Amino acid sequence: GLGVLPRPMAALGAYRCIECNEEATELYRDYQRGVLRISICKSCQKPVDKYIEYDPVIILINAVLCKAQAYRHILFNTKINIHGKLCVFCLLCEAYLRWLQLQDSSQNTDPDDLIRYAKEWDFYRMFGIASLEQTSFFIGIFITLWWMTPEMLKRKSDFILLLKALLLSTYGKLLLIPAVIWEHDYTPLCLAFIKMFVLISNSQAIRVTLNLNRILPWLAIFFGLILENGVVCLFQKMGWDV
Repeated sequence: GLGVLPRPMAALGAYRCIECNEEATELYRDYQRGVLRISICKSCQKPVDKYIEYDPVIILINAVLCKAQAYRHILFNTKINIHGKLCVFCLLCEAYLRWLQLQDSSQNTDPDDLIRYAKEWDFYRMFGIASLEQTSFFIGIFITLWWMTPEMLKRKSDFILLLKALLLSTYGKLLLIPAVIWEHDYTPLCLAFIKMFVLISNSQAIRVTLNLNRILPWLAIFFGLILENGVVCLFQKMGWDV
């Protein structure tokens, strides 16, 4: 049934059809006494958002499968304010994995307080490095998209929406948790699969947010990766373990 629903009415352009991406003024109409009717898109003649009557678990599964309709539902037709918290949590997961790898490579088992203090600061350093790498990755994406499609990013709200979409699409980094807990001797191949899944999610988020073809988002991600790897090389030249 219709669980937690968004507002039934909104200004023009507040909602989007999940099938054709056209603007819509409402997702459903409330006829009172529990009678609700899902709005039909005037462009494609399909329900504006069929997901408003889906269970959240089904929506999550469709998002994991990188379906454009699920992404449009989440980005345009719902109110989600966990972007910042999700980003910080994902960075903490990545920092912990790097810190764990750093400790595994260290043979020092001295329980001295100074050693424990140094290890704690190693974790903070890894968090800072992971944050800078992700920031440079996003900057590379924004620069590429702004250069190739300036008409898509004219307003501040366009940048904010794309940033939120990118932050939400990094949820795949949460897979680092079971990779660490359930597989002590995790392989680089496992981490590579997680990285690829995150990049695919990023690509779909860009494509849905700006209504682009499949090529341009991947081009933006490619330049984002170049800038990110440039930051990694800079840290390595400084003698830092990343």
